[in-house]
Amino acid sequence: MRTPTTNIAVRQDTDMASIAARKALLEARIEQQRIDVLVDAERWRHATQKIDALYHAAKRWKAPIYGFAGVFAWQSLRRPKGFRQFAGRAFGLVMMARRLRRLIK
Repeated sequence: MRTPTTNIAVRQDTDMASIAARKALLEARIEQQRIDVLVDAERWRHATQKIDALYHAAKRWKAPIYGFAGVFAWQSLRRPKGFRQFAGRAFGLVMMARRLRRLIK
């Protein structure tokens, strides 16, 4: 505990100095936290860039995808056997393309 002093001006100066020091320390901490948040936000944007690109591509192609899905659904109701053959061939083609891509790498 501080010893009481008769000189009030000296006590006020030391109190103001300690308040100014604490304020400077808090401002430095806040500034460092702001910098940390900015760095983390940039890392987050970089990490989610591929997901965002895929989302925007899907959003852009949403109407044509719905149209093709509707046509395929209608065809599968009209001729289920033909649609199954088409789906099997498409699936086989996709699997073959994946395997070729892996072999090339």
